[in-house]
Amino acid sequence: MKQLFLMALRNLGRNKRRSLFSAAALGLGVALLLFMAAFVEGEVRGALEASVRMESGHLQIRATSYDETKTSLAWDDLVEEPFAIAEQVAQLDPVSAATPRLYASGILLSAEDSLGVRVIGIEPASAAHDPFRQGVISGEWLTAGDRQGILIGHVLAVKRGLQVGDEIPLLINNANGEIDQQTFTIRGTYSTKTPTYDEATVFMPLAKAQAITQAGDHASTVWVLLDDPDQTEAVADAIQSDRYETTTWLEMNEMIISLQSMASAMMVVFYLIVLAITATVIVNTLVMAVFERTREIGILSAIGMKDRRIMAAFFIESFLLALGGIAMGLVLGGIIVWYTSTYGVYLGDMVTDMGVQGFLLGERIYSHLKPIDAITLTVTAFVVTLVASAYPARLAARMEPVQALHGEE
Repeated sequence: MKQLFLMALRNLGRNKRRSLFSAAALGLGVALLLFMAAFVEGEVRGALEASVRMESGHLQIRATSYDETKTSLAWDDLVEEPFAIAEQVAQLDPVSAATPRLYASGILLSAEDSLGVRVIGIEPASAAHDPFRQGVISGEWLTAGDRQGILIGHVLAVKRGLQVGDEIPLLINNANGEIDQQTFTIRGTYSTKTPTYDEATVFMPLAKAQAITQAGDHASTVWVLLDDPDQTEAVADAIQSDRYETTTWLEMNEMIISLQSMASAMMVVFYLIVLAITATVIVNTLVMAVFERTREIGILSAIGMKDRRIMAAFFIESFLLALGGIAMGLVLGGIIVWYTSTYGVYLGDMVTDMGVQGFLLGERIYSHLKPIDAITLTVTAFVVTLVASAYPARLAARMEPVQALHGEE
């Protein structure tokens, strides 16, 4: 076996440039796939984290009849005495924060046109709203007793030419199925680095939201954050009630989780396609080597080298090319993944156009490479390359010694 390895190294060294380009082609394919796997995983992972942080929380306690797609404000669809429930849930050790939220549909009116928005009534002091509090860009954060102030997204403010202190009419649906209009003052603007969310979400104090929607002391949900997401099921079991239903972040983000599984499966298919294309370069290199070394193969056959050893020699050459190419790909891809995981890939205004309902895309996507993806890619690259090299190896082994010695096919 050592002799075959030395022979393979010598043969690859005969045409260093061709061998280098063949390995480099595979390396570029591996680097591209490594980046794509990390980018897709980072995109889905970022969307899930954003959804948990801003939309779903880890748990929500809601009325059994509540339908979040309809944003119902009927009292039967809302949680009664939400503060008492939130206080009770907050006593559990795994719970980081528990707070009521009230959701309503609204329309912002401006001189030029109108814009549909989602109005969320919140308790400003709750730590659950730190992503928005810490994201205040201009103006100030809301206060619980404010009856005239709202907080709007920075993206919305820029697109509509709005500033802190401006007064703007807001139409909001209420519990009676009617629409109330009131002029609010913009207290501040915020940014979560998620344009589709910031452009369509307006915050106001919960007390004011309850008053304008005529929801009384009700809330749409009691929103719960945990210190450890792995404790979700345990906490959900602990707070189960006949009066309300408890929904976990896994159930509320089912689409994103399904997309994550689908993306992983699709990446394997993409691995095979790209690697099959790059492997043809190595196959071409080995086929050329077969015809260049026809006489040498004939001599080896004539002195008794068996077909399987001739095939093994070409498989080893393929293995060495794959080893070099994959090593280059892992290094280059690792550098790209490191850079994009540290600094992200800026999408800017494209995020708004790419936005999907229930899928929050940040303006900057940070790659995330899972070790299993790198391992799967490495193994797949080796397998595809070795399988592809079977043709030139078999071509060399099937040569007739007499014909080969005369330099014929």
